[in-house]
Amino acid sequence: MAVSIVAVTKGFGPDAVRAAAASGVATIGENYAQELLSKRSAIEESGLAVHFIGQLQRNKVRAIADVVGLWETVDRAALADELARRAPGARLLVQLDASGQPGKGGCPPGDVPALVEHCRRRDLAVEGLMTVGPTGASPEQVRPAFRMCRRLADELGLTTVSMGMSDDFEVAVEEGSTEVRVGTALFGRRP
Repeated sequence: MAVSIVAVTKGFGPDAVRAAAASGVATIGENYAQELLSKRSAIEESGLAVHFIGQLQRNKVRAIADVVGLWETVDRAALADELARRAPGARLLVQLDASGQPGKGGCPPGDVPALVEHCRRRDLAVEGLMTVGPTGASPEQVRPAFRMCRRLADELGLTTVSMGMSDDFEVAVEEGSTEVRVGTALFGRRP
């Protein structure tokens, strides 16, 4: 199975965007709206696709709607409604809270089917699920979270499963990830 790489440029300037493009990466991921906007010209020059991968406030959607190609962190109906208003037909992943850790973001597992359906009723293109493994856990300790995400995506007939970052992407791929979000492994530690 093919696994795509999202090069996470969070904390790095426009040169990281250019380096990613020069290396053959097709997609970058950004966590913060303002940082994304500061890299806009480098993104446009490079022709890279942009995934928004950070927790998203509704009031930021309007500012970045024309830059983002895939919204990976849709975790509530109110955010889906704002996307439907500001970016009709937007492509998205519903973020699953597979760890239960406070501050992680994500929709509780039992609420994911209803959120997927809500997004579809708003004519948003739900392509899959995204999750973040538990903070401070070993790669083996994140395996159950990744397994849950893959299983839920399969149950819902969703093809994209975005899980795995620099420290745990190998386990994520073993558990069926179709996309990994890698920053540190590509660019080094953030400045």
